Amino acid sequence: MCGTAGTAIPTVKIDNDRVRVTEWRFKAKGDNTGWHRHEYDYVVVPLFDGVLEIDLGKGERVIAQMQNGVPYYREIGVEHDVINGNDFECAFVEVELLEARR
Repeated sequence: MCGTAGTAIPTVKIDNDRVRVTEWRFKAKGDNTGWHRHEYDYVVVPLFDGVLEIDLGKGERVIAQMQNGVPYYREIGVEHDVINGNDFECAFVEVELLEARR
C-alpha cells in the first residue's frame, strides 16, 4: 500500500516475497490510514465489532460495518482513506498478496 500518512498506527507483522501482514490500530475516533492506493490484492480481518468510514474521494464516504474475525477481500487498485468511526480504539489486520495471480 502506498499513499499519504495518516494517524492510524501500522505495525508490519510479516513481510516476505509472498505476503505482507500489517496490523492497523486506530486509537481514537477520526484516526485514519491516510489516502492510499492498493498495489496488491488484499484481505482485511477486523479485530472489533463496529464501523469504519471509507473516504472514496470526491466527497463520497461510505460506512462499512465490521464484525470481529469476519474477513473481506478487495482487488488491486482500490483508492481510499479508512477512518475510525467508533468512540473506541479499534484495529484490523491487512494481508497483502504480493505474488501475481496464477
